[in-house]
Amino acid sequence: MDKQALEHELKELIISSLSLEDITVDDIDSNQALFVEGLGLDSIDALELGLAIKKKYGITMSAESEENKQHFASVSALADFVMSRKAH
Repeated sequence: MDKQALEHELKELIISSLSLEDITVDDIDSNQALFVEGLGLDSIDALELGLAIKKKYGITMSAESEENKQHFASVSALADFVMSRKAH
């Protein structure tokens, strides 16, 4: 799967797992921030999204990891992370 297709899939996952009914895939810029400014997600959303990623891609993340902030910075960063983990 190429990065663009994965980004699209991740946007759909964000919308469905967080029940963002008023947002479409086209509303989410791959480089926009997911938390606070940007999409405006919070820590509860991060937990739910982490669980959704674990379920869909089999990737687990440590809740205490400082790297999570980087991985969850944007859809693009999240796609890079998923691709790097799936390559192992």
